[in-house]
Amino acid sequence: MTIFNLGSINIDHVYRLSALPRAGETLHAQSYAQGLGGKGANQSVAAARAGARVRHLGAMGLAEDWVLDRLAAAGVETAGIARLPEVATGHAIILVDAAGENSIVLHGGANLALPADLPRRAGFAAGDMLLMQNETSLQAETAARARAAGVRVLYSAAPFRIEALAAVLPHVSILAVNAIEARETFAAFGEDLPVEALLITRGAEGAEYRDLRRGQVWHQPAFAVRAVDTTGAGDCFAGWFAAGLSRGEDPPTALRHAAAAAALQVTRPGAGDAMPDRAEVLEFLKAQG
Repeated sequence: MTIFNLGSINIDHVYRLSALPRAGETLHAQSYAQGLGGKGANQSVAAARAGARVRHLGAMGLAEDWVLDRLAAAGVETAGIARLPEVATGHAIILVDAAGENSIVLHGGANLALPADLPRRAGFAAGDMLLMQNETSLQAETAARARAAGVRVLYSAAPFRIEALAAVLPHVSILAVNAIEARETFAAFGEDLPVEALLITRGAEGAEYRDLRRGQVWHQPAFAVRAVDTTGAGDCFAGWFAAGLSRGEDPPTALRHAAAAAALQVTRPGAGDAMPDRAEVLEFLKAQG
């Protein structure tokens, strides 16, 4: 089984400060780093390091070959990534304060200029899984083709926009949202959503998985750790959860592994580069008892 990921690829420019700047305020950064990011790339790396076969679908500019090298080194298949002339690779300006909280400015670039034939060329097969997030073009088209091929679609509705969610929702199998996004989703569409399941992440309060067909709900507390950088924590959780389902894990097991992975990830600086591998997560869980 393959996990396809129609996902963004960003270059993260990370600035560490004592506090996030207020409106009109200029602060000196304590440090600067460049790394791999984008919700899509983050989830691809997370799922691959969890042990899943992952094929990334996306686009970037002609520069930054190191991005492809970094994805491949994590175990992600990159043949589905188009290289676009005269289009910048997506990038993000990320400010991180001393407590690990962040503020982000995002430029979509190539992520919003995907080739129109990408869904047709993806190579979906029954039993595969498709991850998606709201940082690329061609979301509804790709989800519709995937579902028609018998593929399960897990959609992370972030950055959250009702219009984008409405377009893709008829093709979604599992909808992943945080607590605020869940409230906005219910306000717009009601709680009887046309999906098989709902994954709700609640930050320090953990996460829950609602099987809407069977009426079952599983809760997973967050593991207590000292956060260094929360950038990409939700992507880590989603990628690991998808990998668990692809391995045939039941929801409680997939939730526990995803929570452990996210706990490890926030103790490290960076996003995609901070994703833990399966051995690290299993060792962490063993230490929890």
